[in-house]
Amino acid sequence: MTDLRPDPFAPLQLGPVRLRNRVVKAATSEGRSPDGLVTDDLIDFHRRFAEGGVGMTTVAYCCVSPQGASAPGQIVMDSRAVPGLRRLTDAVHGAGAAISAQLGHAGVVAQKRLTGVTAVAPSRFINPTSFAYCREIRRDEIRAVIDQFAAAAQIAVDSGFDAVELHFGHLYLPSSFLSPLINRRKDEYGGDIDNRSRLVREIAQRVRDTVGDRIAVIAKLDMDDGLPGSIWIDEALRTVQLLDADATLDAIELTQGSSVFKPMYLFRGDVPVREFAEVMPPALRPGVRLMGKRVMGSYPYEDLYMLPAARQFVPVVRNTKLILLGGITNRQHLETGMREGFDLLAMGRALLREPDLVNRMIADAGTRSRCTHNNKCMVTVFGRTHCVLDPDQRYGEAAPLTTNSDNAAHA
Repeated sequence: MTDLRPDPFAPLQLGPVRLRNRVVKAATSEGRSPDGLVTDDLIDFHRRFAEGGVGMTTVAYCCVSPQGASAPGQIVMDSRAVPGLRRLTDAVHGAGAAISAQLGHAGVVAQKRLTGVTAVAPSRFINPTSFAYCREIRRDEIRAVIDQFAAAAQIAVDSGFDAVELHFGHLYLPSSFLSPLINRRKDEYGGDIDNRSRLVREIAQRVRDTVGDRIAVIAKLDMDDGLPGSIWIDEALRTVQLLDADATLDAIELTQGSSVFKPMYLFRGDVPVREFAEVMPPALRPGVRLMGKRVMGSYPYEDLYMLPAARQFVPVVRNTKLILLGGITNRQHLETGMREGFDLLAMGRALLREPDLVNRMIADAGTRSRCTHNNKCMVTVFGRTHCVLDPDQRYGEAAPLTTNSDNAAHA
């Protein structure tokens, strides 16, 4: 009898790239490039996922400019980074997987003490977590940001990447333009959702014009961000419809939450308040213990927790593949996502716990993830990202934690 179940481990054509299966290692902060350049540690990190069976692994948050950094030690996509990035892509390809570079500009999430400049936003804004002032970005600066995304994509091509992932989520700069809470502009980039979608469409078009058909172009986009009066599904559907009609993207990864407030809306599950408090400066620890859960938010974990929102987007697209994220931990979840109409499935925490999980699922369909969703890995991103339950990980020293939870919000 023919097995009619969808096969998440069958090859897939993503634009010009042939993936060996449908599983993508989602971008999760790595903490393995302290000087903003590729290290052997970062190469080993991604090689483990490639050897473990994923179709593609994603290098988290590569800055399109120094001013677009959200945390120390992030790779800036310029010529200095190319030799190391080439070693990284060669290593992943040698292990049989494809590799994508996530490109981002932090916008309201950027910190002046890190970048040396005041953060920019569509309109004047006060970050509710850091209380930092963000000035309104000028129109000439918008054009510069679009050019920076294109230049970063060219660096990805030069470095041997198979894809770029444009970070249009989590209220980073492009995403903040989609938010009526942050974007109160009166020009062609503000107003209704068609105008507020202009920047992400222009970035996607410019990147596609730059890379042509040499690599795949993916966007990571918020379905909703969990902030009242900000991005919600109704307008996100329109943004996806516009991007799909432009036919500039090969795939869209659907996400939720923000790096501005209540980051647990993205992660769900346990809130590691005690662990966050322990890595804070002593004077701030009592406040974190008292207010941490309120600031971070608390949302129960459920398997496939983004699926109820994400399935709304399946009928909207004609030209663009969709990537499902959120609470995917076993083969049944992968197959469910495919039956629902998704082309690729992205996994984050489960692969941090077990980089070889895909190979184990291929060998045994009943394999269950060991991830407990305790979310203590969120704290490790301020040093070297790892699963705290993995005894083989070499624990790095955690960097000083700020009140900004950005580093944890790339999954």
